[in-house]
Amino acid sequence: MTIKTDEDSLKRIAEALERLAPPDQKKPCPEGADAFVWTIEPDQLLPVTNVNHINLNLLKGIDHVRDILIQNTRQFADGFPANNALLWGARGMGKSSLVKAVHAEVRTTDGAKLALIEIHREDIPTLPRLLDCLRVTERRVILFCDDLSFDLEDSSYKSLKAVLEGGIEGRPENVIFYATSNRRHLMPREMIENERSTTINPAESVEEKVSLSDRFGLWLGFHGCSQDDYLSMIYGYMDHYKIDLDRDDIRAKALEWSRTRGARSGRVAWQFIQDIAGRMRIRLT
Repeated sequence: MTIKTDEDSLKRIAEALERLAPPDQKKPCPEGADAFVWTIEPDQLLPVTNVNHINLNLLKGIDHVRDILIQNTRQFADGFPANNALLWGARGMGKSSLVKAVHAEVRTTDGAKLALIEIHREDIPTLPRLLDCLRVTERRVILFCDDLSFDLEDSSYKSLKAVLEGGIEGRPENVIFYATSNRRHLMPREMIENERSTTINPAESVEEKVSLSDRFGLWLGFHGCSQDDYLSMIYGYMDHYKIDLDRDDIRAKALEWSRTRGARSGRVAWQFIQDIAGRMRIRLT
């Protein structure tokens, strides 16, 4: 009788524990949308229904890097070899805009079922978990990290380095990695100099960090634009949004706008257009 009672008690305890145990988590899968954001705790791929991108034709002054990235992306979308890409250089010159515009162009023009997944800089250490989820899907995926850089005492670059090329499993065949950064070597110059001056073997220490950028087969440089390119951006936006204003007047105002900001770039051009459109009660749709 006692044995039977003990068995019943153990059975009830086991059933109670089973009910309390969390259900098995299904691995996130890039389905149901064309763009996603990777979030953690718990791991999820949050669908983005309306991607914030602009028309590829509105990106002026970056024709060479645009053509290279489009070609690389089309190769990848068609199942052929392609390279990871690092878009580096001047602020506001359309690095992240180009990635999103190229994804939209290849997806809509070529009919490719290509997904874009953004991973935030602070979540880079979880990249192996994300890749583990993507290995089991046949969909081809661009992993995108905006404003990627590493500071002193930051060791998360090692996770990215291993994933890009050097890990045992390596990068899944259906995944490519695009990143933007203001720094060609993904770390500030003073950090590199500090490594040279404080380590036992400075050359090896610096080489370990700098070699991260070597994992990107494409280095696409973005530089400050000329006055002509800047004005071309302004006029391109005006034509696209049907802003019918005197070009000479707009030219003078656009140049003054850039002088007050100390820079000429795609971002400055867009901010000028927003200001003009707002003043003229024109909707940018």
